[in-house]
Amino acid sequence: MRVLIVGGGVAGAVAGIAAKKAGLDPVIYEAYEHSSGLSHGVYLTVAVNGLDALRAVDADKVVTSAGFPSGHMRFLSGTGKQLGAMPLGPTLTDGTATHTIRRADLYGGLYQEAERRGVPIEHGKRLVGATTAGGRVVARFADGSTAEGDLLVGADGVHSAARSLIDPANPGPRYTGLGNTGGFTRDTGIDAEPGDYVMIWGKNCFFGYTVSPDGEIWWFANPPRTRERSREEIRALTTDRLREELVGMLSTDRTPGARIVRAMSGDFPLTNQYDLPNVPTWHTDRMVVIGDAAHAVSPSSGQGASQAAEDAVTLARCLRDAPDVPRALTAYETLRRERVERVVAWGSGMNNTKKQGLTGRVLRDLALPLILRNAAGPKSMAKMAWLFEHHIDWDAPVTF
Repeated sequence: MRVLIVGGGVAGAVAGIAAKKAGLDPVIYEAYEHSSGLSHGVYLTVAVNGLDALRAVDADKVVTSAGFPSGHMRFLSGTGKQLGAMPLGPTLTDGTATHTIRRADLYGGLYQEAERRGVPIEHGKRLVGATTAGGRVVARFADGSTAEGDLLVGADGVHSAARSLIDPANPGPRYTGLGNTGGFTRDTGIDAEPGDYVMIWGKNCFFGYTVSPDGEIWWFANPPRTRERSREEIRALTTDRLREELVGMLSTDRTPGARIVRAMSGDFPLTNQYDLPNVPTWHTDRMVVIGDAAHAVSPSSGQGASQAAEDAVTLARCLRDAPDVPRALTAYETLRRERVERVVAWGSGMNNTKKQGLTGRVLRDLALPLILRNAAGPKSMAKMAWLFEHHIDWDAPVTF
């Protein structure tokens, strides 16, 4: 079975790896001239459920070899008051814990793993159209080339072209009212245990950081903005101007945020933050979307990469075991939709606490210590088992 995979990020690379393991014939088509993760984003977490999905296709060492375990989150208000702490997900009985990894290392590692397993990867292939006939699908790319296969997998991210080709009525991504930026720097005055996160609900901007085992500060910020920045505005925004904006927002807080941003010497990116709460149509008989193309979760959930990996592995199992492609895609959606929409809703709820006015901030800071104490307790952690303890048994046959 020839599987055309559009997109070389986490979802696409893992789909290629999993399809190859399932005995299929995958090819990855990447719009960029290099792995997209090398130029987009800073770092991310891969939760224990994501590591479980990667382990199902023997790819978890990509994360564990380049990343580092992340155990706890400590929460502060903009005044520097500690609001509480909680685990960054559970540690499983086999010792598996959430890991933090540079986005470039994750994308690059999965990309290299796909290549090592013999998955062809073609660059400069931006999907612009697709047609199906006679049990086959033909993908059309912006450079004028085409590719024919038995299935087209849209792993092309939140602004997916495949999603619209599957159903023009499918919605596009929803701007969350926040931006994403971050970087890496060194500041020996920062107080944090390596691997743990400090999350700060600042007066004007949410800010977070962690310390890598070698002492480097990995930070991110979510500057709020009612109006979505256009691509032209983002391209025109210089690092100096962005630094000035962030320092202005963070200087009103009695936290290390402004100092960390001032210490940045290199460039750091800014992107708009999106989610995708519900996509009514995930597939046709010969095309399907996975990962952010189907359900972009808020970065606040820490689940984007993990859900993408789960999708890719589940799809490969369905294709391996189904009597035909249409039934495989129906089974894939049945196994995945309810879970990922629950994750999207959960992440969206956390995002809303990052953009509150004065009254909301006061109420939040009063309520959060109690909320976080309860959330860190064994009963609350047990309630989150649906998220973190999700297990994919590669060898178990999918039933239809």
